[in-house]
Amino acid sequence: MPPPSPPTEPPGFSTHAGDTAGGLDPAARQAFGAGELAVVLSHYDLGVLDEVLDFRRGSRKSPKALIRSESGDFLLKRRAPGKDDAHKVAFCHGVQLHLADKGFPLPRLVGTRRSNNSMLRAFDSVYELFEFLDGARYDGSLEATHAAGRTLAQFHELLADHKWSYAPPAGSYHRAKSVRAAFEQAPQALDRLGLWRPESQQALASLDRLYDGAATHARQEGVDDWPKHIAHCDWHPGNLLFRKNKVLAVLDYDAARVQPRLIDVANGALQFSMRADAADAADWPSEPDLGRFRRFLRGYDEDARTLLSRAELRALPSLMIEAAVAQGLIPIAVTGRVSRLPGDAFLLATERKCRWIYQHAQELTEAAES
Repeated sequence: MPPPSPPTEPPGFSTHAGDTAGGLDPAARQAFGAGELAVVLSHYDLGVLDEVLDFRRGSRKSPKALIRSESGDFLLKRRAPGKDDAHKVAFCHGVQLHLADKGFPLPRLVGTRRSNNSMLRAFDSVYELFEFLDGARYDGSLEATHAAGRTLAQFHELLADHKWSYAPPAGSYHRAKSVRAAFEQAPQALDRLGLWRPESQQALASLDRLYDGAATHARQEGVDDWPKHIAHCDWHPGNLLFRKNKVLAVLDYDAARVQPRLIDVANGALQFSMRADAADAADWPSEPDLGRFRRFLRGYDEDARTLLSRAELRALPSLMIEAAVAQGLIPIAVTGRVSRLPGDAFLLATERKCRWIYQHAQELTEAAES
């Protein structure tokens, strides 16, 4: 099956006016309708279908189906509302197709049958079909952590010469207007669930100060003026699949944009060193796993064309704080929760983690240099 063509304009197929995709109740996990699946799959040359299974992972707003056919196993995805702008999808697909051409580990996009387009527009929605890769989740080992850092460096290096046809999305977690808005909206979201209490208010006020201080320090170190590259902007354990502690595939390019590389590195260092394995967020340790923190950064430097600079390492703890605040506060502001966790407990845990990073910033910088 040949690789799909890079989009030269947002392509696709439109059904009759008024047709809509199935399962549009925003409160429920979205699902494909039977008729919707039949129409969408008819645009791909997969041969005889053996079975179609609901694949209940990832965003509830983006239904997925595992397709088993005589041509192999594939994953069909309908993009969530707000993530389906055709120009932004075309940018992300250009990144994925470039990486696939360079041999980077990722699920390859499958082109449509007639025009070999990498996306399909139908039922007023955008669909993507990928080869299905069945790998293991991150196990927290030092070997897998090192591999995650190396693969991030490879991602950055392979995209250094990529020329995009569509403007990438703007912004990141650094000095983000969306985070400032989330500070305003979080109290109401928590109050709706009965979770707005004095401890929540104190934690939110502390995070506000920590976020502003971190953003100011990162800017003073020069982050805003550093060279920009294509960044994944969602580099965390849930978006990597492993096999024998090697990265089998990197998933989810929806957040890709152009930013300084440290936006990715700081988020990765945070995500791959966090300790959040207890069922209750109140039991999460405040401090990261420094062994994994070092191994992630060591892995990155091993494959990076240019080693992380001293200025980047000084700014690293501040960007880790900004990333932690953004990733917790934005979902809390919308739903009062983070996944299935109550927002008040997550808010308090995030504040403890960010306060620890702030108080031990010099220790983290020294650990990154070692």
